[in-house]
Amino acid sequence: MRKTISVAIITKNEEANLARTLESVRWADERIVVDSGSTDHTVEIARDHGAKVFLEEWKGFAGQKNSAIAKCTGELVLSLDADEEVSAELATEIQAMLSGDAPGRAYSVPRRNHFLGRWIRYGGYFPDRKLRLFPRGACVFEERTVHESMQLAGNIALDASSLQGSLYHHSYPTLEDYIEHMNRYSSLGAEMASSAGKASRSLPAFVNHVLLNPAATFAYNYLFRLGFLDGREGLLLHLYHSAYISWKYAKAWQISRKSGSDSA
Repeated sequence: MRKTISVAIITKNEEANLARTLESVRWADERIVVDSGSTDHTVEIARDHGAKVFLEEWKGFAGQKNSAIAKCTGELVLSLDADEEVSAELATEIQAMLSGDAPGRAYSVPRRNHFLGRWIRYGGYFPDRKLRLFPRGACVFEERTVHESMQLAGNIALDASSLQGSLYHHSYPTLEDYIEHMNRYSSLGAEMASSAGKASRSLPAFVNHVLLNPAATFAYNYLFRLGFLDGREGLLLHLYHSAYISWKYAKAWQISRKSGSDSA
């Protein structure tokens, strides 16, 4: 008997992306959209595409995604970001799994990242596998302020390589989008670092976190992982990702200074 599948998506002001995402999974039995106060046409787009829409206050990335997953009724759940698109190849693989004797496993999916109009192939950005497909009740997102990751529950095994079709990530069409995103995420990351006591309390630690570690990250990804083969877009991506790391720890230090826990 064919298994059923639900798709879980969270949104806020995603009118530029959501229609594409929902169209890519129109074959799913159920599409759940949990919106947290969109002021554009996101909710109308979701309803027009037949999704079940729930309006909820923001609970953080993990809390919001877990809320969407909890509303799913399918035997399998596919968790997507609103700016992601299931490729035709991946859709075919998943549908074949639904029609066959799919084992009770969780699956990682290779993701292709689109940056400034270019698909990024090097520097660690492909295949960029993400755990996204799993039996209902088998996975939850770890409660973190940012960079939430999925955790397996019970005796569910992770099949890390069986799905080969790509998930397309339409991430940052402009530099302004990317820089705004990195600025916001570095602030959230700084809160996590500060709460975990990872603020740079000494000058050597400050220099390491704000200067040396970002520089080493850039060299590793851009040179040793061949990020330079992605042209100008690759240079900008790795340069500003390294800047994000620097901003995060500089902001963590700023938080600790304001709280009076760092007098250096």
